[in-house]
Amino acid sequence: MNKIAVLTSGGDCSGMNAAVRAVVRAALSRGMGVLGIQKGFSGLLHDHMEELTTRSVSGILQRGGTFLQSARCKELYEEAGQARAAQKLRDLGVEGLVVIGGDGSLKGARSMHLRGIPTIGIPASIDNDIPFTDMSLGVDTALNNILYAVDCLRDTASSHDRAFVVETMGRNCGYLAMAAAVACGAEFAIIPETPYDIDKICRLLRARYSEGRDNSIIMVAEGAALAQDLAEQIKDCIGFETRIMVLGHYQRGGAPSAFDRILAARFGVAAVEALLEGQSGKMVGLSCSSLQLTDLEKVTTSGTRPIDFKLIRLGETLGI
Repeated sequence: MNKIAVLTSGGDCSGMNAAVRAVVRAALSRGMGVLGIQKGFSGLLHDHMEELTTRSVSGILQRGGTFLQSARCKELYEEAGQARAAQKLRDLGVEGLVVIGGDGSLKGARSMHLRGIPTIGIPASIDNDIPFTDMSLGVDTALNNILYAVDCLRDTASSHDRAFVVETMGRNCGYLAMAAAVACGAEFAIIPETPYDIDKICRLLRARYSEGRDNSIIMVAEGAALAQDLAEQIKDCIGFETRIMVLGHYQRGGAPSAFDRILAARFGVAAVEALLEGQSGKMVGLSCSSLQLTDLEKVTTSGTRPIDFKLIRLGETLGI
């Protein structure tokens, strides 16, 4: 194998740059050339690409996002777009492809595999909803971003006897909200995987304040409820000031954590090694601290990764 390509696709997250760096350095150390495709599959279809060297990936390890940039590509949803993308790679002399991204990106990776392009996927999504990996790239950094924001909120909340409703990303996966609630000592976590009772929440909030507590944090996953709606209901029930913070894309940015940098390095090197071993149509995943390869067909047809209910039980034991 003389030449491979790498791209980042879909939503960005911290750790993508570290993964690209690992792919490039691993490939170059084995005598292969590396083509960096900009703006995901869209860049492939519209000829946005560059040869990558060690200098190209110098100084990017600590940067969030992706220096290759990312974009969603509607053309790849169609058979014609997939065939065109695969032919582009052949015309460029690419003998292997590494795709870094979430569920849509991994479906695109599988389509390249099915069209004869040896392809390995790397899971990257702050939602932590990709199956067959314990953690995706970007999750740990996003969680630490949330913790920093909530710790700052505690200071102002206690100064004014306020309750804060904090909305996290995660689509229909409550991992970020639940893990953040445990790690920051929130009073409540509202997630899609379990029902919630607003009347019970209000009763417990009133009890906290009657005991002399001066603040409360309610974590809510975006797929479970809207922070603004919850704040209005809580304010009407308990009669004291309630504020909201929708963290939004703040969660995606920032320097990747040590965990994400190391995981990205492991994923990137493993992807290159898998291609050299003749593997294709696989995703590199983390399982009990070890790496494993899983068929992209299984990954893309198994739905979202379920939340670990041990985490929910841990929260319940801690009074969340």
